[in-house]
Amino acid sequence: MSEFNGVKGSCLCGGVHVQVEKVAGKVGACHCGMCRKWGGGPLLAVDCGTEVSFTGKENISTFSSSEWATRGFCKQCGTHLFYRLNTSNQYIMPVGLLENIDELLFDHQIFIDKKPSYYSFSNKTADMTEAEVFAMYGA
Repeated sequence: MSEFNGVKGSCLCGGVHVQVEKVAGKVGACHCGMCRKWGGGPLLAVDCGTEVSFTGKENISTFSSSEWATRGFCKQCGTHLFYRLNTSNQYIMPVGLLENIDELLFDHQIFIDKKPSYYSFSNKTADMTEAEVFAMYGA
């Protein structure tokens, strides 16, 4: 599956709804300490590009988690909504937030050198270390 068009989603309480024009058909896992602290485990996410719109914006709170990214969440129910790259305005979104995109390919993991030993995915994936991620994205 290469991509999904016109994908919708919402937070747990329904206070925030999202419309994504194009969602990549690939899901990845991030094992960095911030993502694991944010969600209690690895972040399973999809690239949603820049064409993302929200209703219920009054319920969105953001946190600048680094120099290069901002995280958003629903301030009513706490649902994680996005990880947005500041320079490109590219949205990386938790896959569970979005509806009707079950046919994804789990194909990559980042910050693999930060993954704790108590869990492991069985899928064959392209894996990148922290240094490789920073080198690729210039962070």
